[in-house]
Amino acid sequence: MPLNPSFTGRSYPPTEPYEVGREKIREFADAIGAGHPAYRDQSAARASGHPDIVAPPTFPIVLSMRANRLVLDDPELGIDEGRVVHGEQKFRYFRPVYAGDTLVCRAGIEELTARGGHEFLLIRTDVATTQDEPVVTVWSRLVVRGEK
Repeated sequence: MPLNPSFTGRSYPPTEPYEVGREKIREFADAIGAGHPAYRDQSAARASGHPDIVAPPTFPIVLSMRANRLVLDDPELGIDEGRVVHGEQKFRYFRPVYAGDTLVCRAGIEELTARGGHEFLLIRTDVATTQDEPVVTVWSRLVVRGEK
């Protein structure tokens, strides 16, 4: 069943607050092979001008995946996850993510298009502190492969 283009602009409720922990940042840095000392060591982070351990630039994917789940699980949208592949990821930073941040995500459907028998869903997730300070915007483009 095709995705409904009228869902463009639909927004979803905010996620529960997520507290960014030092160990989570270290684990993420290890998982992606990011070796900068500021991702692991408080002293190195402070020497680089950060108030605490800083997260690698792609760390917000951990948070945005939770928000994207709200979109993907929307029964009215009707996505067949067996046909979904990840197409693209983009980040726009307002400031880095630090250990100790408590962040909330708000996701919405920015674009729904179809080309070549496939559908493309662009989800925008705004990540902010619990005090509404913008931290990063994450765009995730998903491809819903057409049926053969």
